[in-house]
Amino acid sequence: MAKIKKGDLVQVISGAKPERGGDRGKQGKVLEVLAGQNRVIVEGVNYATRHNRVGQTQRGTKTGGIETFEAPIHISNVALVDPSTKKPTRVGHRVEEQTKDGVKRTVRVRYAKKSGKDL
Repeated sequence: MAKIKKGDLVQVISGAKPERGGDRGKQGKVLEVLAGQNRVIVEGVNYATRHNRVGQTQRGTKTGGIETFEAPIHISNVALVDPSTKKPTRVGHRVEEQTKDGVKRTVRVRYAKKSGKDL
């Protein structure tokens, strides 16, 4: 089971310091998880610029130019943020039994290891 999912709040825990133009310490929401490459795309983190050739659409509007976008960052360089303390934490899983409509099910639940709260 994945420790980081789409929509989670994460913090960058490695890389260059902010005063050197890096993203360490920044928090953002996970936009996409690239499981095959072990990478995540985080909102507002790891901006890259791409130069696209300028062209025209059928209606005559210009396309291309310089665009910035969030580039993927390795999953080991981010940590999930504990919702109660707003600090990075480790993630664990525990098996719980839930009853829904009279049916018992065993469910794996993610929780923050330091606070013990569910994520």
